[in-house]
Amino acid sequence: MEHQMLFNICGWVASIGLILGYLPQAIHTIRTRNTEGISLPGFSMMSVGCFAFVVQGFISDNYYMLCTNLITFVCSVIIFVIKINNDYRKKR
Repeated sequence: MEHQMLFNICGWVASIGLILGYLPQAIHTIRTRNTEGISLPGFSMMSVGCFAFVVQGFISDNYYMLCTNLITFVCSVIIFVIKINNDYRKKR
């Protein structure tokens, strides 16, 4: 198997795995608005990491990294906003 083909297969497998790992949490959080079990500092750091990988993927023309982390970053931002909103409402 050619090196580039193996690289592409690994990229797609990684992308699909990460997206399918992240998307259910985002869908569940959007539907239920339940964020009690989500750590705000931990989720913030994951969002920063996703954004950094988006930038790295863009700079290096690595479309697997760019697309995967762009999708997971958007999911992270949605969950982050819901979490902040829920935490703000609890304090009132």
